[in-house]
Amino acid sequence: MSTSRRLQAVGAGLASVLLLGGCAAGTHPGAAATVGDTEISVGDVDKTSTAVANALGEPLTATVILGELVNSALVEQIAAQRSITVSDAEVTPAMKAVVGDQATYDKFVKDPVANDFLRQVATAAVGTIKLGGGTGITDPNIQKAQQAGQTVVRDASKNITVDIAPRFGKWTDGAIDGKASGSLSEESAQAKAKREAQEKAQQQQQQQQPQPEPQG
Repeated sequence: MSTSRRLQAVGAGLASVLLLGGCAAGTHPGAAATVGDTEISVGDVDKTSTAVANALGEPLTATVILGELVNSALVEQIAAQRSITVSDAEVTPAMKAVVGDQATYDKFVKDPVANDFLRQVATAAVGTIKLGGGTGITDPNIQKAQQAGQTVVRDASKNITVDIAPRFGKWTDGAIDGKASGSLSEESAQAKAKREAQEKAQQQQQQQQPQPEPQG
């Protein structure tokens, strides 16, 4: 499996994070997503997509990158709520495990942006395992701990609001549905319905107002 496919399939491997979150009306201009109080900017997603693509030597979609950033933010917040920490000593071997080989790992760490992205993904992987009662990627029962951690995250994240900008898709069942993508300036269905209802009410109010009688 190529490194890019491995990163895209982290949900099925070491860094898998199956999450559920509420989805509100949308983000403000300039934000690719908000996860609770954490904002992920469009600029950060664009820079990270370019850096990761260069490190891999092949393209990786912005939606995949954003999905990993959202997942990482969710796990970070839930781990903090439960006083679970992940040390640098635990993250480094997890980073190597995510990319799969030393040469690709070296390319990531040479670029500060790509390195930060890989560090967030690896931290989320270790955090999920710890949330499930495991000790990290060397835990002898890593799969059991990972599955238990995913359940913890899934339940806890129901109380965390996740908003995704329309250009990237829609947050559905713990993942970004890229098929639902549109434009950043696209009006959400909820906002459009509200606006049209207000306009209709204003028109009806104007029509009901008594018309001035002609003077003669």
